[in-house]
Amino acid sequence: MRILIGRCLAALVAVFVMLPIFAQAAPEFMPVDQIVKGMHGTAKTVVAGSQIEEFGVEVLGVMKQKGPSGDLILVRTYGDVIERTGGIAQGMSGSPVYINGKLVGAIAYGWSLTDHKIGMVTPIADMLKLWELNSGQGELQTRGQEEQGNAVSTPLMVSGFGEQALKLLADKLKPYNLTPYAVSGSMSDSNNGIAYKTVEPGSTVGVQLVRGDISVGALGTVTHVEGDKILAFGHQFLKRGKANYFLTDAEVYTTLSGLENSFKVGTSTETIGMITQDRGAGIAGKLGQFPGIVPLRISVTDKTLGRTNDLWAQVVQDEELAPVLSAVSVFNAIEKTTDRIGSGTARINFEISAAGIPGGVLKRENMFYTQGNIGELAVAEVHEALALLAGNQFSAVDIMDVKVNVTVDSERRTATILEAKVNTAAAKPGDKVDIAVKIKPFRLEPITRHITYTVPKEQQPGTLMLSVRGGGMVSMAQLIGKRQNGEEDLSKLFMTKARPKSLDEAVKELVNRDRNNDIVVETIEMNMPDTNPNGEGKSAKPVADKFEPTPNPALPGVAGKKPAKTGHTGNETAKAGKVDDGKRKVSISTDYIIDGDTQVMINITK
Repeated sequence: MRILIGRCLAALVAVFVMLPIFAQAAPEFMPVDQIVKGMHGTAKTVVAGSQIEEFGVEVLGVMKQKGPSGDLILVRTYGDVIERTGGIAQGMSGSPVYINGKLVGAIAYGWSLTDHKIGMVTPIADMLKLWELNSGQGELQTRGQEEQGNAVSTPLMVSGFGEQALKLLADKLKPYNLTPYAVSGSMSDSNNGIAYKTVEPGSTVGVQLVRGDISVGALGTVTHVEGDKILAFGHQFLKRGKANYFLTDAEVYTTLSGLENSFKVGTSTETIGMITQDRGAGIAGKLGQFPGIVPLRISVTDKTLGRTNDLWAQVVQDEELAPVLSAVSVFNAIEKTTDRIGSGTARINFEISAAGIPGGVLKRENMFYTQGNIGELAVAEVHEALALLAGNQFSAVDIMDVKVNVTVDSERRTATILEAKVNTAAAKPGDKVDIAVKIKPFRLEPITRHITYTVPKEQQPGTLMLSVRGGGMVSMAQLIGKRQNGEEDLSKLFMTKARPKSLDEAVKELVNRDRNNDIVVETIEMNMPDTNPNGEGKSAKPVADKFEPTPNPALPGVAGKKPAKTGHTGNETAKAGKVDDGKRKVSISTDYIIDGDTQVMINITK
């Protein structure tokens, strides 16, 4: 019996060692209507390391209905800590303010390029309402943008990112008023059974969106802890409402003083819980509970340098943020591996495992070339696929795993279609026709690829016109066909495809879309002369010597090739064609990104 009791006690001790430690004593609260000008109090924060320090606070007045959730308390800060930091610093948001030993609220707002010692406090009563939202009780009243001052910005600490990836991340996070700063140090889990540092009012915590070999996280200050519940920041982080972020322990390296503002420099460490509410009055979370994640595994090979880098990360499950953060993470992996920016050719394939999609896996492969930044272009379809699954209108999708493989080459692997010839001038429905397509690789001798096209059994007698094009191109013959069918507005060509009626249909459309390295042969429905004696086609437009990038709707700001009207793809090689369900299109895959188009005509007899 003694041995059993001893083992139970040991087990209990082990459990408590692994749990986050928090302050037990709950302070009294001071409501706003008891606060008057001239009152003095103290606030708590961390300037460096993990030591909590105090600074003075003087009440200058109460600003009625000036905050996103109600009143704000105008204060002047003072003391040794404030002198060392140059005033209220970014990362001090959430610092608890006490008057007569009672918790008043959290430092949350200030002004740039002015007296940094002046700030505003979010009342604790407004922050406590966030816990009611977690329990499904109460309704939070919010107002418009603050009329006085700006939120004490939360510094976004980024680790493992290259210069260009950091710029791209900053651009994508502009709508959230976040500016990322590059920091060193690991942000991955490293507790290994060691007890967490004490989580108490005034201590620093991190809120992470990405963690692993790369990390995107923000630092702020704990305002109040009660049991396993925590309040921090005193203002919104991303203002996502119901949230799903990593809550982490954190270490502050130092606090830098600046002319425009001061800010803490530090890093997130162990995961200690999750943030569940992100609103105007602050953020709220749970200790010991963890958010849903999107596992991300990336492998990038640079053929020019002959090296491969493998990276892994966990991205928070968020319908809007996860696709962007994942795409930027892949872009960063490309930049870090190639150690350059600029033109090149990239072959990318990815698999997204998710419940509720055909086969449980979305697979896609493609090739890209650009004279701009190849990394940005290469990640476009990864973003598009994740955005499709995360934001689809049909049903919620739980993304369980994302694997991305990229091969980058500094050489230009493009080819232009010069001509196409059929081996017969006439054929019957059901006949197989060989089409020889001559392509000109960039700065290499022309080569010929053969495609076998089967005439549809229902094809009517007369002239059958076929378009031969690159997988990423819109054929000029298709434009001509639209004009002959009475569609004067050629822009409608890109809007003729019906919207998908189900998630399965949307996924299949993406997966089966033509690839940029495909040669596609497809039927053109239009009125043409009955015969073409030579069985040859003529290019409908001048052959371009280079690809002109156009905006790709999959990822704003990223260049891409012109989209094809319809598409199909598979794992075929240059010797094996892939026919679509309607038997009116066949494609083969090549080792080049194909530009240009031409046409061939066949006389169909009875």
